[in-house]
Amino acid sequence: MNNQPALSKSLKVYQIVFLGLAWMTPMIFFTVYGVAYDAAGGQMVLAYLIAFLAIFFTAYSYSRMVKAYPIAGSAYTYTKKAIHPRLGFLVGWALLLDYIFSPIIAILTFGIFMHTEFPSIPVYVWVIVMNIILALVNIVGIKSVARISGISVVVQILFISLFCLFIIKDIATGQASSSTLFSLHPFLASDVPFTTIFSGAALICFCFLGFDAVTTMAEETIQPERTIPKAIFLIVCIAAVMYIAISYFTQIAYPGFTFTNPDNAAYTLVKLVGGNLLSSLFITVLIIATFTQGVSSVTSVTRFLYALGRESVLPQKVFSYIHPTFKTPVVNILLVTAFSFLGMFIDLNTAVTFVSFGALTAFTFVNLSVIAHFYIKLKKRSFTKTILYLIFPLIGAAFIGWLLTLLNKDTLLIGVAWLTVGFLYLFVKSRLSAPFAKRDHSKVTVPEK
Repeated sequence: MNNQPALSKSLKVYQIVFLGLAWMTPMIFFTVYGVAYDAAGGQMVLAYLIAFLAIFFTAYSYSRMVKAYPIAGSAYTYTKKAIHPRLGFLVGWALLLDYIFSPIIAILTFGIFMHTEFPSIPVYVWVIVMNIILALVNIVGIKSVARISGISVVVQILFISLFCLFIIKDIATGQASSSTLFSLHPFLASDVPFTTIFSGAALICFCFLGFDAVTTMAEETIQPERTIPKAIFLIVCIAAVMYIAISYFTQIAYPGFTFTNPDNAAYTLVKLVGGNLLSSLFITVLIIATFTQGVSSVTSVTRFLYALGRESVLPQKVFSYIHPTFKTPVVNILLVTAFSFLGMFIDLNTAVTFVSFGALTAFTFVNLSVIAHFYIKLKKRSFTKTILYLIFPLIGAAFIGWLLTLLNKDTLLIGVAWLTVGFLYLFVKSRLSAPFAKRDHSKVTVPEK
């Protein structure tokens, strides 16, 4: 009989939604605004629409697979069980880039903005302080993470709403370039090539990351087969509405907006819209947002490592340990905290590069896993099921796979190098021990109704 402590089931739909949005960080729109604007040739509305369509099909595939396998592990678990254990490992290895560098992105962003507010304190000091705080919050337990995430998400949504209201006021009072709130111009590509817009969409997919991370908390969720699919679609749709609304209003109100430095383009935009008052509020909300993104990121990566440890892909005694009192993977939290100190030595662009490659690779194989599990293994091939379990995931896989090829060459080279390291690790492990695929902790597949 196994008396090892297990993860505690306590999360409900609204808590999962808040955790996903906190991981996603709605304010990420402003963080990447300058870079995304340049990449999409200024056509932000179209780029976000394209990214949403690609993510929507992938979100559908995640919702199907979490019903089939309501356990921690995300794309690694789905690919491993639906297609092949070794391919699942490589997908999990790629996804590890996404998860393990996400806390570093949050920590670096937090440090940069805090240094902006307090120039006398170096960035590395904020990196150290935030790392320690993130570790303590995550060790205490998942409920505390959900509460903090909920407060942060509400604050971010309120700021985004206020920002849009300021723009609407400018349009209504004639201070903006447009005199009407309704225009088709943002939805027209004009003279910008579609390849440019799609390249922008590939980068903008980063803004939607978060809906997938909540699948790692399946074993801490009440009725995960129902709760997580609902939460996934809510997260994606809420984010899409916010991103497209901001893009639409800024594009019709300030079509001639220009900037010199992409890194602080959003600050320039916010100051144009609301002056010093709104820009000061912007910095405050952005700092809160990056903090809670860090909290949610650590939560996700530590649960993912827990799944890999439990499957003996990583050393089981270390990575599958659950603290008997806090019911959290304390060792994983401490290891991720130690790794996140790399934030003192690498730049933000490098971290984003790792995350983009890992996420898009995982998304592609989750779509393919739906086909392998439902259409091929379970033979769900009626007309309706063919659309749901073949056509939809094929569209998602093709869309995401194409966006993956649009990443810059350096990103693709780094990603291939990382996968090569994973392949060598798998080769050595298979020679030294019994295949880890024999160990199966999954629950019984939930039949599709």
